[in-house]
Amino acid sequence: MVGVAILCAMLAAGCGALGAMLQHAGVRETPGLKLTSAHRLVSSRRWVYGFLILVACAILQVLALALAPVSVVAPLNALAIPIIAVARARKLTGLLAVAVVVATAGIIVFVSITAGHAVPTVISPKVALQAGQLVVAGVLVCVVAATFTTGTIRAFALSMGAGILYGLVAVLVRDVTTSLPIVEWISLAGLAVAFLTGAWFIQLGYAAGPPDLVVAGQTVVNPIVAAWIGITLVGEGTGMSGLSQAGLVISAVAAVTGTVVLAYYHRVRVEA
Repeated sequence: MVGVAILCAMLAAGCGALGAMLQHAGVRETPGLKLTSAHRLVSSRRWVYGFLILVACAILQVLALALAPVSVVAPLNALAIPIIAVARARKLTGLLAVAVVVATAGIIVFVSITAGHAVPTVISPKVALQAGQLVVAGVLVCVVAATFTTGTIRAFALSMGAGILYGLVAVLVRDVTTSLPIVEWISLAGLAVAFLTGAWFIQLGYAAGPPDLVVAGQTVVNPIVAAWIGITLVGEGTGMSGLSQAGLVISAVAAVTGTVVLAYYHRVRVEA
């Protein structure tokens, strides 16, 4: 089942990259985007196509999370980074290549470790509440940063906020799907709120900066948050050796570093 979950997650990453590019194009066709004018997005054919592809992405991710632990599935979202970065690059510079390789390698190593050590566990209401509280705190920091910045930095802050929220979404999806036929209504409601808020952050991020930066920010932060919750709060890392834990930390740092370099690359290109 883990192999099928990994395949679904990889296909979801490809759909996520294509959907992001289409939605970014649609947002750029809708200047002055605000919450009260969100309905204008449906007039863009590109945005609608991107939305439909992202629906397929979500379905694949739900299937993957139903079949394997969060710490195995969530990190594979980062495969969207090299796909979208290479697709949009007019010229693959050394700095861009390094950013993509470092971020992607960090995620691959992370998944390799968790796939061999993660233990499927049941998510309790107490753990879901604790995770929600921590996520809200992190999102508020990103909102403050986005409020007082513009351009690339604003896009990056919004993408990180979306990534934090989507990390919680992954955990709650796992909770809801593994609890069936019993419906965990609190987790389901939290999932909906976190997903919709994260989706809106991404649209605002597209309006402020390049799509590969927004995708990179949320697809790196998302799995790190989801995996951290899964390993530390849910207990998927029970019995994991100290060496494996060190590998997780190093690979996570590499993934974040690659994303920061990618953000710097785009800032320099925009200002040039």
